[in-house]
Amino acid sequence: MPRDNLLSLGLESHDRVNMELGGGIPRGSIVLMEGDYGAGKSALSQRFAYGLLEEGATVTMLSTELTIRGFLDQMHSLSYDVVRPLLNEQLLFLHADFNSGGAFSEEAGERMQLLTRLMNAEVMWNTDVIFIDTFDSILRNDPTFESLIRKNEERQAALEIISFFRDVISQGKVIVLTIDPSAIDEDAIGPFRAIADVFLQLEMIEVGSEVRRQISVKRFAGMGEQVGDTIGYSVRSGTGVVVESRNVA
Repeated sequence: MPRDNLLSLGLESHDRVNMELGGGIPRGSIVLMEGDYGAGKSALSQRFAYGLLEEGATVTMLSTELTIRGFLDQMHSLSYDVVRPLLNEQLLFLHADFNSGGAFSEEAGERMQLLTRLMNAEVMWNTDVIFIDTFDSILRNDPTFESLIRKNEERQAALEIISFFRDVISQGKVIVLTIDPSAIDEDAIGPFRAIADVFLQLEMIEVGSEVRRQISVKRFAGMGEQVGDTIGYSVRSGTGVVVESRNVA
């Protein structure tokens, strides 16, 4: 595959993330990053985002957990300095605030139609790569989605947002979704797993008294170089994400 169809994750002198993932993420793709709490979804998203920024891509990061201060502190702890990209408007950071009067919170005593608001927030879709961390929080807090799931209409619930995502990626953009599978019904995740071009499961493996992390590559459509089935990694303060050479399994 030509390299110009890949958005490089950069930092090749710093770590082996880009190399292990075949040279980057294919343009026009949906990336699903799935893992339980503590598996490293946010840290890996932040590593991807920082590398993409270093390579000149524009990035939107929507977080349901971190405020801008928390995001900057976390990025700084990983030695990923994003102050300049924020000031240059190369990076747009948004906090999906469900509780304190923010754009995604309750209004007039009723929960907002979160997915509709998300799709109508035009500015967040103008960048090359859009991260939604964590997407399951948006789904769980949207009353329309929730209602359809209760009626066992999972596919119908997902249809509108999936159609919207496909329109976005048809422009060559990349959407990265993180999901905690323990926080949402399996049937609700199914449609998003099915449409993901890149599907990465983040796992924590106990080896003796040590807990190791690994990326299990379930699907990687449009890959550049060959991508391995599993990639061991750790998250280190002051260094960031580090790919481990040892065999994790």
